[in-house]
Amino acid sequence: MLLRSVPRLFSGLLVCLTALLLAGCSSTDPAGNAAGRTAGGTDTATASAPAWADGMDTVREAELPAEARRTLALVDAGGPYPYAKDGSVFGNFERELPRHERGHYHEFTVRTPGERDRGARRIVTGRDGEVYYTDDHYNSFRAVLR
Repeated sequence: MLLRSVPRLFSGLLVCLTALLLAGCSSTDPAGNAAGRTAGGTDTATASAPAWADGMDTVREAELPAEARRTLALVDAGGPYPYAKDGSVFGNFERELPRHERGHYHEFTVRTPGERDRGARRIVTGRDGEVYYTDDHYNSFRAVLR
């Protein structure tokens, strides 16, 4: 009789452990928000964001695509840049970034694997140390937290 209950006990234990594991992997916080996002859809990292990123979606540098991190390393080193337009003035004509005088922002191409041209991804830097990332050709930006 005891031998018959061992597989049943083992199965129950396995079910409990699986449930605990899945609960620990949940992508929501206790309030039901997706992990890393507030109810308004902005990253929770916004709370610790610098003043220049106030109200913007944010992304930590380590969470950027590898190509964007490589572009940032080139920017930090002062080049050389693979694209002729890298380092050129970004006009902010879309008004997605805070308004500043012309010349405040500069853009750098983030290589997109499989693209023959410059693609849609860019890093935009500001004169005061701001860093922004777009993966949709300036339609939206996220402030990069370094």
